Amino acid sequence: MKGHVRKRGNKWSFVIDIGRDESTGKRRQKRFSGFNTKKEAEKALAQKINELHTGQFVDATKETVGEYLSVWLEDKKAQVRPGTWKSYRWLVNRMVEHIGKVKLADLKPQHLQKMYNQLQKGERPLSARSVLHAHLVIQEALDRAMKWGMIHRNVAEAVDAPRPKKVEMSVWNAEQIRQFLEVAKEDRHYIAFLLAITTGMRKGEILGLRWKDIDLERGTLSVRQTFTRAEKGHDFQEPKSSSGLRSIALPPGTIEALRAHKIQQSKEKLKAGSLYQDVGMVVATSIGTPVLSRNLDRTWFRLMKKAGVPRIRFHDLRHTHATLMLKQGVHPKIVSERLGHSNIGITLDTYSHVLPGLQEAAAKQFDESLFGTQKEKKNTL
Repeated sequence: MKGHVRKRGNKWSFVIDIGRDESTGKRRQKRFSGFNTKKEAEKALAQKINELHTGQFVDATKETVGEYLSVWLEDKKAQVRPGTWKSYRWLVNRMVEHIGKVKLADLKPQHLQKMYNQLQKGERPLSARSVLHAHLVIQEALDRAMKWGMIHRNVAEAVDAPRPKKVEMSVWNAEQIRQFLEVAKEDRHYIAFLLAITTGMRKGEILGLRWKDIDLERGTLSVRQTFTRAEKGHDFQEPKSSSGLRSIALPPGTIEALRAHKIQQSKEKLKAGSLYQDVGMVVATSIGTPVLSRNLDRTWFRLMKKAGVPRIRFHDLRHTHATLMLKQGVHPKIVSERLGHSNIGITLDTYSHVLPGLQEAAAKQFDESLFGTQKEKKNTL
């Protein structure tokens, strides 16, 4: 089985023998094009020859969308986090229900448009945001198919995905925070809620926090890992970006609460004896193991109801932290660093609703500092 590479215009392509036609006995060839360099084409040729030898090659003219997405999804597993891959798999499975039997070479924009409409209806409707994610996934998958010469164009580029409505964040004011913490202070997971409110950490970062990441003397903690979904169950991983690795200064009240929490945890360890699995987690079960996200959520919703405060997402405690800091006059750059944003622009865009009020206060302050003395003199005349 042979193949050869050649240049066609500004692009490189290759042709490979894929056997003989069973009815005519004539040699069958398959062309793959669209490569930017000769090296890319040679690499793809070698891969196709290997697929032919191992029986993994499928003629794109016969391969269905479902078959192609299955292979693409398996390859994607090594490129993204387990939790992200599980989301991809879920979306791919939903899409395959609608377009899985369509031949990859026959896929048209109309197929995708109809699928997007159907995904938002029926017994298991998806939100516009989920359908947008599905659109991005199929677009990425078809991009690779086009680069590999399996299709001539990416039909997803011709389809307009639904535009999801912007999710309005909900935050608590200082009184609502105090009301909730007063009810939650007797709960074993109190420290998780306090950390979310006073540091702006994400839920996974709080659940992945270890005692060795905290310096109680200096009053700081370091975000070094997150406890998140894995392919099976949960696992510890580094934050997604370098900006997620950060140090956060702790308020005195949080430091005091951490000291008390550590003492209580030591008592639980003595009580559990040999059953205790000490892996050094700050937020842990009564036998020392990490707390699952869904279990923390159960406590979260129960305590909110008991406290009689507005129902918000756990992630909104992060927004609450940022909003309160900005309203207190903390520089957005500091807020951005505490949240682990990759740049200050993300912080300013996310919390732009807070900034108009801050600008008015700043303008008033400026006016008072510049003209306040003159106004006082006029009032005394």
